[in-house]
Amino acid sequence: MHDRPNIATAIPKRRYQLGDFSGTVLGEIESSDPHRYRFILAMVPMGQRNPTLYVTCEAAPPNEAGEGNYRLRLVNEVMSEVMDRADRWGDLDAFAEQALKLATQALGLQRERVVGLL
Repeated sequence: MHDRPNIATAIPKRRYQLGDFSGTVLGEIESSDPHRYRFILAMVPMGQRNPTLYVTCEAAPPNEAGEGNYRLRLVNEVMSEVMDRADRWGDLDAFAEQALKLATQALGLQRERVVGLL
């Protein structure tokens, strides 16, 4: 998977159940990636260990800061695309809500209910 976050350490901030997927929002992320992550939503299919989809909140480079301090990126097997830029993605609740919406759409789970676990 291109642009898969290389996470060394992270603290789980929220956990969700969404259909046959579990989702975890991570914060306080240490990574060797060039991206500076603030939050990551990792979506893992039930019975598997590795995420198949990520939504990341990463610090925008200085040349993009006029559009917002954070970038919201969707990463899966076929794409790695910045979906939005805004300051609000630096807020845990705002990020989690939008990241779940993006994951729901990307995974085709619009009919499933999101259940908060943590």
